[in-house]
Amino acid sequence: MGIDLPVVWAVIIAFGLMMYVVMDGFDLGIGILFPFVRDRGDRDVMVNTVAPVWDGNETWLVLGGAALMAAFPLAYSVILSALYLPLILMLLGLIWRGVAFEFRFKADVHHQAFWDKAFAGGSYVATFFQGVSLGAFLDGFPIENGAYAGGALDWITPFSLFTGAGLLVAYALLGCTWLIIKTEGPLYERMVTLARPATLALLVVIGIVSLWTPFAHPDIAERWFSYPNIVFFSPVPILVLVSGWAILRLLDRQPHVAPFLLALFLLFLGYSGLGISLWPNIIPPDVSIREAAAPAQSMGFTLVGALFIIPIILAYTAWSYYVFRGKVKAGEGYH
Repeated sequence: MGIDLPVVWAVIIAFGLMMYVVMDGFDLGIGILFPFVRDRGDRDVMVNTVAPVWDGNETWLVLGGAALMAAFPLAYSVILSALYLPLILMLLGLIWRGVAFEFRFKADVHHQAFWDKAFAGGSYVATFFQGVSLGAFLDGFPIENGAYAGGALDWITPFSLFTGAGLLVAYALLGCTWLIIKTEGPLYERMVTLARPATLALLVVIGIVSLWTPFAHPDIAERWFSYPNIVFFSPVPILVLVSGWAILRLLDRQPHVAPFLLALFLLFLGYSGLGISLWPNIIPPDVSIREAAAPAQSMGFTLVGALFIIPIILAYTAWSYYVFRGKVKAGEGYH
């Protein structure tokens, strides 16, 4: 039996996007938390917790986009045509944030506040439009003759705007729990304090999205509540509540790594719900991975390169995080 190339590539793309959420989520979360931390020294510590690794975090976003173009060109053309504006705004936010990341360390005292606001603003814009794109993707895209047939602003819906705001909450929690691992003293205590409302807010967001999605999309409701999908999906709400409760309990006990791992698990549960809602479609509501797949020869050829490069990315990512493990203290940094 041969390799099912569309499934293999779908798994690779899903893995790449999940790794991006994991790697860049807490990175963006640090910028989202800037307005809640006023001390300049504390902000320097926050940034220095990711300074050695933040450039590599976005490798996974590039991998996911390139893999989508190589393996599912129809999906690439339709999704980018439908989401040009929010994706461009997301990229502009990431670029502006990257510029601010570097300049805030080099600016004189009169301009430091500007670059702090720029760093936070870029983080908010990039995260919000990531979430908007996700909501618009779930809403689906009209297609005629293999091309996107909707309007330039069809991505603006109440649901997509809510998912944009919801992702801000999710990344804020990742940022809090990451800084709990990497900091100490008053900043550590501040992050523990902020993580409590962030956890509660994320549970509310997950609950609203979980109710809104099946009501707004009957095809997704049918997937959720049909057999055997309901068997796979039924533990998810329970695990979400248990994970949220566990984070809140741990925050009362001088936590370290566990809240961050549980926050990642919460996002993974949401990601699994997305997979159950859409599989095997790659262009909602009804274009499957097989219908959107590139020719088998092309998929096989590019798979060789992917299987070569992904272990290298994983290796250097793991090595960089290992080298720069441990707490970051005030006055220490990588700039």
